[in-house]
Amino acid sequence: MDFMKVYEKWCSDTYFDEATRNELAAIKDNEKEIEDRFYKDLEFGTGGLRGVIGAGTNRMNVYTVRKATQGLANFILKENGQDKGVAIAFDSRRMSPEFAKEAALCLNANGIKTYKFDTLRPTPELSFALRHLGCIAGIVVTASHNPPEYNGYKVYWEDGAQITFPKDKEIISEVNAVTDYSMVKTMTEEEAWAQGLYHTIGKEIDDLYIEALKKQIIHPEYIAQVAEDIKIVYTPLHGTGNLPVRRVLSELGFKNVYVVPEQELPDGNFPTVSYPNPEDAKAFTLALELAKKVDADIVLATDPDADRLGVYAKNPENGEYVSFTGNMSGMLIGEYILRQRKENGTLPANGALVKTIVTTNMADVIAKAYDVTLIEVLTGFKYIGEQIKFFEQNHSYEYIFGLEESYGCLVGTHARDKDAVVAVMALCEVAAYCKIHGKTLWTQMLEIYEKYGYFKEGLESITLKGIDGVEKIQAIMDKLRSCPPKQLGSFKVLAIRDYKSKKAQNLMTGEESELTLPVSNVLYFELENDGWCCARPSGTEPKIKFYMGVKGTSLENADVMLKELTEALLALVR
Repeated sequence: MDFMKVYEKWCSDTYFDEATRNELAAIKDNEKEIEDRFYKDLEFGTGGLRGVIGAGTNRMNVYTVRKATQGLANFILKENGQDKGVAIAFDSRRMSPEFAKEAALCLNANGIKTYKFDTLRPTPELSFALRHLGCIAGIVVTASHNPPEYNGYKVYWEDGAQITFPKDKEIISEVNAVTDYSMVKTMTEEEAWAQGLYHTIGKEIDDLYIEALKKQIIHPEYIAQVAEDIKIVYTPLHGTGNLPVRRVLSELGFKNVYVVPEQELPDGNFPTVSYPNPEDAKAFTLALELAKKVDADIVLATDPDADRLGVYAKNPENGEYVSFTGNMSGMLIGEYILRQRKENGTLPANGALVKTIVTTNMADVIAKAYDVTLIEVLTGFKYIGEQIKFFEQNHSYEYIFGLEESYGCLVGTHARDKDAVVAVMALCEVAAYCKIHGKTLWTQMLEIYEKYGYFKEGLESITLKGIDGVEKIQAIMDKLRSCPPKQLGSFKVLAIRDYKSKKAQNLMTGEESELTLPVSNVLYFELENDGWCCARPSGTEPKIKFYMGVKGTSLENADVMLKELTEALLALVR
């Protein structure tokens, strides 16, 4: 692609509105910026679109959204799904309402019904809604936890999960086949309403969604017993979680829920945080200040589309608040569900716990302890949602719980994506149980460590932007493939799994075996002493991510081991 020619076309073609042409004219002397905006089309990957908002082929704007939607529409028409329709939700980010409307009108112009939420909603509620409405597909306009300059567009299929193979590849092919904006259809909202194609949804879905969540409570009597004693601080980080989280906690009876006032209202500029991600300690600054004022038991934060949950809980020994990783909070919830269901006789004989390959190995140990099957899938919660579909199709297992390390889990099957609203609810039930038994979430976590092992995990990301960044990321992966390490610090590498070639090799015996999971650009290294590490380029950001995990003899020992492994891995790739 000659990026300058494409740039000049966008500047002169009246197909593009005046604001777009003016924005591009303002960068006419900045060739590097022009190149970054136009050196490629914004890639429609296996999850959809994600990119910086702005004018250009490599940006999120109404034109790239319409173009992607035309490809999706073409695929839906081939599947004869136009009458089933598409559910559409959007978050609090800049341009989210506009992108959602443009997607709806493009689908409508292709004769496909749409059901768009009237205002912002959490991603998991979209998953719930499309299944309830019997839609063929769903769209969520969100960039999840990315910085404010980003937005995105995720596609779901009729099972309620994000698109997976082979549908993802087929839809990508259709999107890539839309090579010119003249191929894109749209219509006015008035025309779409008149033809019965454009529908809005709202409160009726909210009510059903909240009822579905409350069915997952195991012991409502625990909550009733301590509902007036537990103090919960919550921040939606300017996103979609505020109303559903407050509603479900209120309807369950919790009396002392304090919402961070500066972060309560939706705001796509995220003025109080540079990075609206509950994985980032800085995102909790205001919440922790409020927690200390009200002497809160737990502190919770959801990301802008409310599919990730971050947690702090009080350490009773010193009164300080301790940060929980996604692995820790997921294991607190998962272990509680397994234990309580075993005690009340509702744990199924064919139960399954599902996790991703970069999630804590503590899950394996806990699953074994409760005699449930542990199923491992590729990184990405869509693969956990896909397993639920498989279970229903072949009646092999009954889904109990699923989690991934990146602060996402799912209790129940009302949705097929991670759900921070149900995670808040479940974690607050665990907190109620702890309160009754004279514990906190932190002391309960210590008991879990003592019982199942001191597992500790880490994540390091290297950001490499632009064309050069793409090449550098690929070079790192190529180096790890061609010259894999045999030792990382004091950890001997026992085996290597290459999910791109679908080959695994035992370095001790030289034996090779086939991997059964789908092809993915991921390398996984099994280490001695229950250690492991994994490398994968991010599918949504210009980053390469390195995951690692160890099992220590104490928290302190695990910290030392993880630090050593992290330093050895980073030294290898830098």
